[in-house]
Amino acid sequence: MSRLDRRNLLTGAALGAAALALPARALAPFGRKTKRMLVVSFSGGIRTRETFGTPANVPNLMRLASEGVSFPRTRASNLGHFGATLSIFTGISEARGIRDNARGTDPTLFEYLRKDLGWSAGDVWISTSGGAQESNVSYSLHPEYGAAFGASSLDGDGIFNAEFKGVLDAYGRPREMPPEELALLERMRGAIGGADRERVEEAETAARVERFLLDELKRGTQDLNGIGAADAKALKVARNLLAVFRPRFLSVVLRDADVAHASFNNYVQVIRRNDEMLGQLLDSLRRDRELAETTSILVVPEFGRDADLNSRRGLDHGDGSDDFRYVTMVCAGPDFRRGEVVNEEVRTIDVCSTVCELLGAEARYARGARLPKLYA
Repeated sequence: MSRLDRRNLLTGAALGAAALALPARALAPFGRKTKRMLVVSFSGGIRTRETFGTPANVPNLMRLASEGVSFPRTRASNLGHFGATLSIFTGISEARGIRDNARGTDPTLFEYLRKDLGWSAGDVWISTSGGAQESNVSYSLHPEYGAAFGASSLDGDGIFNAEFKGVLDAYGRPREMPPEELALLERMRGAIGGADRERVEEAETAARVERFLLDELKRGTQDLNGIGAADAKALKVARNLLAVFRPRFLSVVLRDADVAHASFNNYVQVIRRNDEMLGQLLDSLRRDRELAETTSILVVPEFGRDADLNSRRGLDHGDGSDDFRYVTMVCAGPDFRRGEVVNEEVRTIDVCSTVCELLGAEARYARGARLPKLYA
């Protein structure tokens, strides 16, 4: 063996030893194509019977499944809507009462990503259907994490409504800054460093959000109405967030399927409308080459519905049947297998650990596992 060969061999061995010494979260993203992640929580309680059991209701979700991996035996728990949804993002079964609006004490997926990877608030977003419970998912009260590492949050139903538009129409909208003023502002921002720079970046993000909100009003988001309107707004906001802010992680939390308690037909209508809006989001993403090639998507209900109709010809949740306990999760992206169905049992709490591992963070307190047979 030549001297040069020995040196190369020793160098390679040293690099290999150094790599083995790195934590798993540092090695995880190497070679991965996924740079962004979209997680859609179909909260509100949705049975597989009305989704994959009735493909005509969800053509876009079926299309997504054909491009990725589906898990029809995803185990959920009866923890209430807030608790079950929170569990997806913490990786811990979170019991919460129906009117419990307190933030959780366990770190969320958003906090793990921001703290471990150094991502800014502009990199991590959550779009919700509205209500204090959904907003509380954005960060926890854990002493090592908390608001400083939370997601930027937009409440579609609470912001994009006719009343809000009316206020702006009555009192006027902020003027748009001319290009020359914007260029001068950018030069000023570039000259500022340190802690002051962080404050300027926060103000810049706030200004971008303001412009985004006004643009959303122009796009007619406030005009979405009828059954499932809050979910439709949240999905439309998410679609435009991807296009405008290009976040590294975006989650959508829905809730309107809970209309099922009183009406099975309205519940099915919500499912169909959500699928239509999801399709628009997917189409928008795929038209952008960069986003299409670097974004992975995960869709999961927080739990299902009872096997039988109630006295109101609706569907409650809590009978302990397989219709309630098991939902179907779908994952699609550039690193995943295509057209695969994994029939072994997994859990909704596995989402947190799986996403963290994919993006290079560590879900330290989560109790879920990485989803099996996912990668190509």
